[in-house]
Amino acid sequence: MAKVQLLGDKTDGYQLTVDGEPFFIKGAGLEFGHLKSLADAGGNAFRTWRVANGERDAIDILDEAEALGLKVCMGLDIARERHGFDYYDQEAVIAQNEAMMRDVIRLKDHPALLMWGLGNELNLRAKNVGVWDAMEDLAVRIKQVDPDHPVTTMLAGIDESTVTAIAQRAPSLDFLSFQIYGEIDHLPEILEKVGYDGPYQITEWGPTGHWESPETDWGRPFEPSSTQKANDITRRYEEIILADSKRCLGAYIFLWGQKQERTPTWYGMFLETGERTAAVDVMQKAWTGDWPIHQAPQIQSLRLNAEEAPTSIEGAVNQVFHAEVHATESDDHLISWRVREEVPTALQSDGGDFEPTPPTVEAVIGTQNRQFNFQLSEPGQYRLFCQIDTPHDSSAVANIPFLIKAEPQKRTRFFNLFRRSAA
Repeated sequence: MAKVQLLGDKTDGYQLTVDGEPFFIKGAGLEFGHLKSLADAGGNAFRTWRVANGERDAIDILDEAEALGLKVCMGLDIARERHGFDYYDQEAVIAQNEAMMRDVIRLKDHPALLMWGLGNELNLRAKNVGVWDAMEDLAVRIKQVDPDHPVTTMLAGIDESTVTAIAQRAPSLDFLSFQIYGEIDHLPEILEKVGYDGPYQITEWGPTGHWESPETDWGRPFEPSSTQKANDITRRYEEIILADSKRCLGAYIFLWGQKQERTPTWYGMFLETGERTAAVDVMQKAWTGDWPIHQAPQIQSLRLNAEEAPTSIEGAVNQVFHAEVHATESDDHLISWRVREEVPTALQSDGGDFEPTPPTVEAVIGTQNRQFNFQLSEPGQYRLFCQIDTPHDSSAVANIPFLIKAEPQKRTRFFNLFRRSAA
């Protein structure tokens, strides 16, 4: 078992230690898979969202982490009010905490364990502050059986009412964990505004979030390219995370894997088929000081009908669209083009919940053609994706949303119909 301690104070600053040695978290959000690639890139920790992930047993994950020299912030999957859990129901709260304690007792002595994370974004669209009373009860119980690992909770953003409620109702939490995307650029000002001056870790960060991004005229967000994301990640890590050497205990970039959330490429540092993007490369450089031997390609621009994001691009059914990408030049790069439908609004996820991947309606895969012409016969909201692959399992991706309108009725036909109806 590793002994993990939070040391320091507001004057001299805070620090995590593992078995007496300083430990700054170089982490990623990750539940299973890609553990070796994280270690190879210089990461030293990862977080999970739950103990039972449906893929691998937690002991198996901890064992692999230990073999790779990684520590684990183990998430306990606390029910959320926005999913219907009632924190006024004391019987349900007691039953939930009992279930969590069974996991704690089973896992607490594993040498790869770093800390406990109580829930994920319990504050998101929540109104009942009783959730923090429940977390206080759980934190106290965890510390009674496991005094060697800190206890925290992961918050969606940073707001004064939540920070205040936790300070009053859950003082046994060792520190707070924040999940913040585009707003991380203003993290020092936000922390000062809400009055939080304690230690913290960032448990989700990375690209600018879809809810923070500019949108089309019909409400679809513009996603930065993988190159733009890598540049933002580099700047945010150097200027925000590393800059707060007194209070920031480290960070877990989101997501060391792949998921669908508005698009299949927005948050994952890897693609559906396993290729890494430039986000992995820049984190390796940040963590180790060295770039990978073969870096991912870069995309300078993606244009559709000579327009770039954030322009709202519209067309009609059966109109020919012309796309063109400007990117790293190499004879061994293969380019794929895909047109996907947008996720229906009713199926869009909330707070990172499950979201279906939209279908592909047009595709040209694995050519060296940097231009792509296509036309669609059905009106709707679509998104064009361009992916550039290398022989070294790395890729660059960019996309742009567009709208296909139904072809208007011809005026002569409308006029004839009107005459017939009037006759």
